[in-house]
Amino acid sequence: MKRDDALWKGILEDLFDDFLRFFFNNADEIFDMNRPFEFLDKELEQLFPTSEDEFFPKYVDKLVKVFTKEGSEQWILVHIEVQGAKDKTFAQRMYTYHYRIWDKYQKPITAFAILTDSNKHFYPTFFEQELLGTKIRYDFNAYKVLFQNEKDLDQIDNPFAMVILTVLTALQKGKVSNEELFNLKINLAKRLLSKNITKEKIRGLMNFLKLYVRFGNDEFISKFDKEVDVITNKPVKTMGIEEFVLDRERRVGLKKGIEIANKKKDTIFVKNLLEKTDFNDQQIADIANVTLEFIAKIRKNK
Repeated sequence: MKRDDALWKGILEDLFDDFLRFFFNNADEIFDMNRPFEFLDKELEQLFPTSEDEFFPKYVDKLVKVFTKEGSEQWILVHIEVQGAKDKTFAQRMYTYHYRIWDKYQKPITAFAILTDSNKHFYPTFFEQELLGTKIRYDFNAYKVLFQNEKDLDQIDNPFAMVILTVLTALQKGKVSNEELFNLKINLAKRLLSKNITKEKIRGLMNFLKLYVRFGNDEFISKFDKEVDVITNKPVKTMGIEEFVLDRERRVGLKKGIEIANKKKDTIFVKNLLEKTDFNDQQIADIANVTLEFIAKIRKNK
């Protein structure tokens, strides 16, 4: 699954109150929901500078300042792994986040790891280290999306449950056909619209569903958009011949621009793989999702 860092960061900010209620049954008794949440992305980035290396792993993480009903501050670290693969260093990284944040702020921390991968054997919940009588154990909240029950989630009256249902739907990609994935996605959209959720949150959730669950070809993307327009009773805009011609030219130009941009990105990516790895042409073709002819052309022009 491709990384969806921006999507996760956005939906967490849109639904952070629902996130708290999803994981804490008595959230409204613990947290002061009337006081604004403060998302400390810049502060977190100072503690964990991002690498400019394209091959260096990237993670989705949020640090949020939340006030309790008692008036004291709580620092909540939400660490979301969207890379669908086992990571042996994950628990250690969670521990590293904890001690660096504690060292800077000296405030209580509760940490969450939301695991969105498809590996049923990957389920880290703690980090432990012991040597000659000295022992450290760091436990954190871990939530494995793969293990959740769709029917149970559908019964939960919380918008964040729809986020988890969206990830469960995305995990079906590659296991079902585009037509089946389309039906799953439309069904989830209908269920979302039937919920008692504010328009602002529905808009955020619908965008998350639209962009997070990806089809294998453009035909189903257009088909999904049209079907959503129908079920949301969005009026169909008619256009005259002038508008039609301009719209067609705009779409043709946009498509060509996207094709050129994608080809340029593929070229850079393949060049990096050729220069920085020992992968053979077939392995690179599989990773970059390009043809062997494309790779041969780049080798020739190096």
